[in-house]
Amino acid sequence: MTTQTDVITESREPGPSGQDPQDPLATRGGESKRSIEQLALLLFICIPFVALVAAVPLAWGHGMSWLDLGLMVGMYFLGCHGITIGFHRHFTHGSFKAKRPLKIALAIAGSMAVEGPIVRWVADHRRHHKFSDAEGDPHSPWRYGETLPALMKGLWWAHMGWLFDEEQTSQQKYAPDLIKDPAIRRVSRDFWLWTAISLLIPPLVGGLATMSWYGAFTAFFWGSLVRVALLHHVTWSINSICHAVGKRPFKSRDRSGNVWWLAVLSCGESWHNLHHADPTAARHGVLRGQIDSSARIIRWFEMAGWATDVRWPDAERIASRRQDAVQKAA
Repeated sequence: MTTQTDVITESREPGPSGQDPQDPLATRGGESKRSIEQLALLLFICIPFVALVAAVPLAWGHGMSWLDLGLMVGMYFLGCHGITIGFHRHFTHGSFKAKRPLKIALAIAGSMAVEGPIVRWVADHRRHHKFSDAEGDPHSPWRYGETLPALMKGLWWAHMGWLFDEEQTSQQKYAPDLIKDPAIRRVSRDFWLWTAISLLIPPLVGGLATMSWYGAFTAFFWGSLVRVALLHHVTWSINSICHAVGKRPFKSRDRSGNVWWLAVLSCGESWHNLHHADPTAARHGVLRGQIDSSARIIRWFEMAGWATDVRWPDAERIASRRQDAVQKAA
């Protein structure tokens, strides 16, 4: 039976710059349009990052209220779970089936994380799994070698440098199932709308709640800019840090590791070693004490009847993927 993850084995070759000539969502219009996209991407990365740096002295004073904190935390975890449950576990790996309303809601929630259109995100991630930490991986920290200078350069590349690479993953090759879905294709094409909504909700709520422009400004700073910057860097840390350091209790064909101190902020994604050992598993934190809020929410969806065919890893499956079990079998 063909699953969502099987599509990465198709053989069609991409066109120039990694684009598929038949990809309806691939960037067209030449270098000028690509330059505009690169500039926009640069602004979306740098402006929130500057806000994050400025957040420390601002928080020390009186520039943050409980409302700002609530908006930042609420919007953060809405977007984070949209990415981890929606973009990643459901759309990329098919860890569970979702009823139509939930499927669309997850696509929109993930888009509000401001990490790119869903079709592009999924295509990049499926390609990452096909070539994980090898040639062809779009964001491996081991891209330049294993010396310290090479690793430092590779960590920068894996964290955010790869986002500026002119080569684009073929969406037709790696995500044809999403392109064929009209609703998901529409959500992907309307990415800038979801971005605008995501950034405008905090100042709108803050302004109305305080009936002041200052309340709208602080809500925008914390609930929009700082929140987006923090979520971006946590997500990128899964690509960089979790492929360079961390414990590896499970056997995988790459260098993915578990980084415990990122578990809460990444909504369970930093239990990355098990994920690469068993990519379609709905739960990543499978060992005692490993917090995985995404798996908990998926369980709630399942109990409500909104999610079905959830691929929960059982004890036997987990045991078979442990390093010691693989060594004994060898």
